[in-house]
Order: sequence, then C-alpha cells, then structure tokens
Amino acid sequence: MTDGVMRALIPLPMVIPIVAAALTLILGRHPRMQRAVSMFALTVLVVVSALMLHFTHYHGTVALNVGGWGDRDGHGSPLGITLVADQLSALMLLVSTVVILAVLAYSVGQGIRDGDAQQPVSIFFPTYLVLTAGVCNAFLAGDLFNLFVSFEILLAASFVLLTVGGSPDRIRAGVSYVMVSMVSSLVFLLGITYAYSATGTLNLADMAVKLADVPQGTRNTLFAVLLVAFGIKAAVFPLSTWLPDSYPTAPAPVTAVFAGLLTKVGVYAIIRVHTLLFPGGSLDTVLMIAALLTMIVGILGAIAQTDIKRLLSFTLVSHIGYMIFGIALSTPLGLSASIFYVAHHILVQTTLFLVVGLIERQAGAASLRRLGGLAATSPLLALLFFLPALNLGGIPPFSGFIGKVGLLQAGAEKGTVLAWVLVAGSVVTSLLTLYAVARVWTKAFWRARADAPEGQLAGARPQALLDDGDVIEFSDREDPGRMPIGMVVPTVTLLVAGLAVALFAGPMFAVTDRAAHQLIGRDDYVHAVLGVDYQHARAALHRRETEAAAHAGSVPADAAHTGPAHAGQAGADGAAHAADTTGGTHG
Repeated sequence: MTDGVMRALIPLPMVIPIVAAALTLILGRHPRMQRAVSMFALTVLVVVSALMLHFTHYHGTVALNVGGWGDRDGHGSPLGITLVADQLSALMLLVSTVVILAVLAYSVGQGIRDGDAQQPVSIFFPTYLVLTAGVCNAFLAGDLFNLFVSFEILLAASFVLLTVGGSPDRIRAGVSYVMVSMVSSLVFLLGITYAYSATGTLNLADMAVKLADVPQGTRNTLFAVLLVAFGIKAAVFPLSTWLPDSYPTAPAPVTAVFAGLLTKVGVYAIIRVHTLLFPGGSLDTVLMIAALLTMIVGILGAIAQTDIKRLLSFTLVSHIGYMIFGIALSTPLGLSASIFYVAHHILVQTTLFLVVGLIERQAGAASLRRLGGLAATSPLLALLFFLPALNLGGIPPFSGFIGKVGLLQAGAEKGTVLAWVLVAGSVVTSLLTLYAVARVWTKAFWRARADAPEGQLAGARPQALLDDGDVIEFSDREDPGRMPIGMVVPTVTLLVAGLAVALFAGPMFAVTDRAAHQLIGRDDYVHAVLGVDYQHARAALHRRETEAAAHAGSVPADAAHTGPAHAGQAGADGAAHAADTTGGTHG
C-alpha cells in the first residue's frame, strides 16, 4: 500500500505545475483566476513534497518507470523515463517548493501594489509554473537525458522571466544568460553522448553498475565533462563570471528564485553524479581547489560592490564553494554538511533578495551610494535584513554557523593538507562575508541618507516584477516608502523558515545524514531502480556478458558458470527474476 501511494506521488511534482501552467495560459485574460490557480497548485505541491520526504525517510528510495515502457531492452538496461525519489531529492523538493510558493506570493503582492493595468501578467504565471516543473523534474530525474531536458526547461522559462518588461538591461542580461546556458547544454549533451557510448545506457542506476567495467581514464574524462556542464549551472569558479551580470538586472522576485534555486540544481547534479556514478574521489582534488577559489574570488568580488544585488550575487557564488567543499571531501559527514548547507542557503539567499526588493520599494534604489537611514525609517525592514545577513555570515546560533561547523569538522577529520587549507579558506570567507553584510548595514541602514554620496537622488525606480518598463516612477507613487503586506508576509515566512532550520538542526541533520549514507552506499538507489542491490546487479551483468560471449562462440559454454557470476549466483538469479519488475523500495 505504501509503495503504491509513493509511486502515485512521484510524478505529481511535474504534473501539477504543468497542468496549472496550461490553465493559467488559458485564463490569460483573468489575472485573479491565474493567481488563484498558481497559488493553489504550488500549495498542493508543498504538501506533496512533504509527504514524499516522510515516505522516503521511513520507507526508503522509490522508483517509477513512466509511460508504460518495457522494463529492459534485452541487455539488462532499463527503458524509458525513470523517476526516483530518495531522501536527498525529497528534501530538495520540499525546500524548493516552499521557496517557490513564497516568492510567487511576494511577486503577487508586488504586482498588485504597483498596478496591473499595463503589465504582462498573463505570461508570468505559466512561465513561473513551467520553471517549477523543470526544477522538480531535475530533482527526480533517474537518467541523464531526462536531467538534460530539465535543464532545457529551466533555460526556456528563465529567459522569459529575466526579460519580463523588455527593458534593454533585461534583454541584454537575458541574452547573456542564454548564451552561457547553451554552452553548458552543449557540453552536457557531449557528456551524454560519451556516457552512452561507454556504457550503452543513460539510466543512472544502470550506468553506476556498468561504469565499474569502464577504464579509469574514460571514467575521469566523462566525469570532467559532466563537471564542466554542471559547474556552469552551479556557478563554480572559473565558470561563474556570468552570474553577477545576469541576475541583478531582473526584478527582485525573479532574482530571488534564480539565486535561491537554479544554482542549487547544478549543485544537486554534481552531488548525484559524484556519489552514484563516480565514487572513489578521482577528481576530488580538482573539486577542492575549485571550491577554495570559488569561495575566495566570490567574496572578494562582493566586497568591491556598491549595488546590493550585485553584492549578494557575488556572495551567492562564494557560498557555492562551501557546498563543493563538502562534496569533495567524499565522507558521510562532509556530504551531510553540504546537503544541510544547500538547504540553509536556499532559504537565506532567497530571503535576502526579497529584502532587497523591499529596500527598493521603501527607498527607491538598491545602490549603497544612494541609501541611508533605513533603520530609522523602517525598523521592520532593518530587522528583515539583519537576521538573514547574520545567518549568511555564519554567526551562532544561526543555521549558517551550524552548517559551516559541520563542514569544518568534516575537513578536519579528512586531515589532508588541502582539506586544512579549505578549512582556513572557509573561515576567512565567513569573516569576509560578515564584513560585506556589515558594510551594507552601516551604509544603507545606519548612516543618515544625507551622508550618502548620491542620497539626494531619490527618483530611482524600484524594479517591480511585472512593471512595463518606465511607466511607474518612485517619485510618482501616492504611497512612496510603504511596504505592501503582500511582500512583507512571504519575506517573514522565509525568514522564519531559515531560523527554523537552526532551531531544528538536530532533526535536520538526521535527514541529511540519512541522505548522505544513502548516496554513499548506492544500494538504496540501485535497488529501487533495478530491483537488486549494487553487488547483485554487478553479478547479473557479468553473467549476461559471459552467456552472450558463450552464445557467440567466443568462450566455452561452461564459462557461463565461472567468474563473478558464479560467486554471486544467488544474487544473479535474483537479478534475472527482477528483470521483469519496475523497481521497488529498500529501507
């Protein structure tokens, strides 16, 4: 019964937003109904994600073959699209859908406040829901090509959202983003071709079994190609230069969801292929060096900025380095701390970008050269910035501090020279992050606006999500400086969610620990997809290869009863029996 319920839930994170996107497109002339459909669909999606996290925590990994395809192609490889839900994917789904729902509520509040008459509302909601479907599909994809399709869905939806309003800056940023993403897609497609030629499959579980027979040099080359593709998506140095120029030009809600989620999809892909397909740490040294450079270069870039959006974009790049650090350690603690940090950073980074939208709404600008006196003008806004900024800087007892302590402990346990260098780099980056956000606080909130170099220029237009370019000026508003409740409530919600991660750090680490052990063990994932654990799947593969060679006359017929297949005969028989199944659970 549990298996059936779980399999029924797995496709819903893709089906719900796609169906809702179609409905909102039909309802293009009815903005209120569009909003209602979108909010309802995403609320249901949060509930579904929470149920999936519950089921995977207590009942293990579950896989679903979509579309009624045959289970095997005659060579032991699964056919069709496979969706897989484990502890990692379910956790990422829950955190992401909470953020997506909050940002949509924020954008609705901003759009209502800034007027709907001349805004392209009709295209925003379906595009946003398609983006949601792409994010969810990426977390559940059980094969490389389906993951590629997810990235392409994200690319198409992202371009529309980046260019909403059609201003020159947004079009320029959107074109730049698309060009970089297309390079990433081409590299990913090259990696897919290479993977299929080496293993004869694109199913991740099946590929994990077959890659053991691929020469080490081929495996390293394939891993390097995939790392380049995913590194661009995740904004890992030196593949991160595109991000600070692309995100800040978009409206605050779009920038928030991009910064909070899209780079984490790339990080998730690195975690998945590193643990499932390429365990053993063959390129861990490269990853650790990239992590260190990402942290240091990113935070140095942040310190040099005078625009808060660009500053936060650089801190986003910098803190991707923490996640790569944990992955590169290839230990259960390092991986668990990295997953914890991903969840923490999604919530905190999104919150900060939403606060920037409130700053623009309150003061008419996001440049430190124009801002000042916000603490006196709006104590609530000051508190909304202060708490997540301390969290980002890693001040105890916030979740940023807890996640960094986990990473530092994992690095110390690793004990290598490079690991200790990363530990030192992490501490320096954390201190510089605190300096960067403190600089924003002192200039934008603490000093008087009259002391700002351009404080007298109050006419800068805050970037509303759905405004029509240059129609609405800050100075023309009847209520300048007042923050809409529809923007404040979602921001407070995400702030509370970020604080809750610290408050319930114990249960949260229990989830990430379980996810890390599932990833490193691999048996749960392989068993859910192939019906047997990794070692039995390996034995079944060797038996099929030996029998095929015997049938072709390459070896004596009795060779089919020797070697690895004979040593694991019971498992091989189980694998042969499981060849007619669609997967299952493994608690």
